[in-house]
Amino acid sequence: MTFQDQFFAGKTPPVSAKPVPKAKPASSAAPPAPATQTAPAVPAYRNRSTLAYAALLTFSFVYYARPEDFVPGLALIPVAKISGGLALLGLLLSWGRRRAKMPIEIKLVLILFLDMCLTVPFAFWRGGAYQVIRDDFSKAVISALLISMIVSSLSELRKLLWVQAAAITIMNMASIIIHPGPGGMRMWGLGGVFSNPNDFAINIAINFPLCVAFLLGSKGVLKKLIWTGAILVMVYGVIATYSRSGFIAMVICLLICVWEFGIRGKRPQVLIAAVVMIMLGVGLALTTPKYILRLKTLVGGDITGTGDHGSMDARRDLLMESIHVTMQHPILGVGPGNFQAYTKSWHVTHNTYTELSSEAGIPALLLFLTILMLAFRNTARLRKTAVLKAVPQIALFNSALRAGLTAYMVGAAFASTTYSLFPYFMVAYTTALYRIGSSWEPTDDKPVPQGSVDSRKREKLYGKQQQGVLAGTR
Repeated sequence: MTFQDQFFAGKTPPVSAKPVPKAKPASSAAPPAPATQTAPAVPAYRNRSTLAYAALLTFSFVYYARPEDFVPGLALIPVAKISGGLALLGLLLSWGRRRAKMPIEIKLVLILFLDMCLTVPFAFWRGGAYQVIRDDFSKAVISALLISMIVSSLSELRKLLWVQAAAITIMNMASIIIHPGPGGMRMWGLGGVFSNPNDFAINIAINFPLCVAFLLGSKGVLKKLIWTGAILVMVYGVIATYSRSGFIAMVICLLICVWEFGIRGKRPQVLIAAVVMIMLGVGLALTTPKYILRLKTLVGGDITGTGDHGSMDARRDLLMESIHVTMQHPILGVGPGNFQAYTKSWHVTHNTYTELSSEAGIPALLLFLTILMLAFRNTARLRKTAVLKAVPQIALFNSALRAGLTAYMVGAAFASTTYSLFPYFMVAYTTALYRIGSSWEPTDDKPVPQGSVDSRKREKLYGKQQQGVLAGTR
């Protein structure tokens, strides 16, 4: 299908310049009856796809924003399960009409799921392993499948990323109000996966680049001020959690953002903003001596007065214990979620990689690492296409996802996130973005300044092109 066919899909084609011969008058006295025009019926699979995307958007909002923590009585309604089920149903009903092939990284996620299922009969505690797979990891698999197969346009992906970045910002602000952090207790999220300060800090770090991307891509002073405020709130949030793993992930993320958006993107304002942000962060950290002491434990071991309670030594012991368990059970592990019971330590490994190897075996760890590497490959391949010059928004999201993935891989070495949803969300986002970008048909390879009139026209043109592609693939 050519670009012209895609652009005029469902529209009236342009009128030809050649003169049209006049019709001869009819010889009969009675004129022919006018043809009755009826609106074309919308195919059922289109409605199913729309329903699936709306349900997916709702599921993402519920997972990240956690409205049940704010609205009384909402926790009694399983909104996340209902929306996730509707999205999966819509995907299955429209599956036969989809021509897009399942990406290899999503196939590997499904294989990882099957591999974990095979470990259940051999698990130390079969009931616990089955519950972890059913209640936690199955949601991650379904989420990755839905995002990669349902999201087919830049506007759809942008809404999902916007919901995630905005929800984390709102959750961060609410947590600051309820749990102020510096000067008091450690700040943590209101519930769910965010109830642990370390997991909450890593979530903040991997969503930080998305806020930067929306800031750079927004038009208007008000929007830029809002996203600037979101960025500052996230920096404060990481410090307020007192999380050392979150601090490391945020530092790595900030460096990648400076490289991707500032140096590679040739935006000197990003470099200036990074310097100002570092100065503000250092100033805030200096006003909280307890936080500085906690950071010193990264190189100096346990220090009195940090509230650490020997966690550094304990985590080191857990790391060695998880490696030992991996060597004892290298193929199938001791079962998903079974490390605590097997070792009778009643603590997680605090390391995603050894958590996988000890609970599901070395093959599961290799699958997980391959999935992450393929996600990075998606961003690298997209960088080689001409669409980044034509559609700056894709370039921003590509850099943001790359920075977020890097921050996650660093933070995952200090937290147990194997069965959480957010790493698989990130992988699926790169899959969807690569498919959207690679389907673009270049019309003009000349770069245009971001935010200019030509840039906005080109992004609208790309959106119309995507609608044409969508018409042929759904």
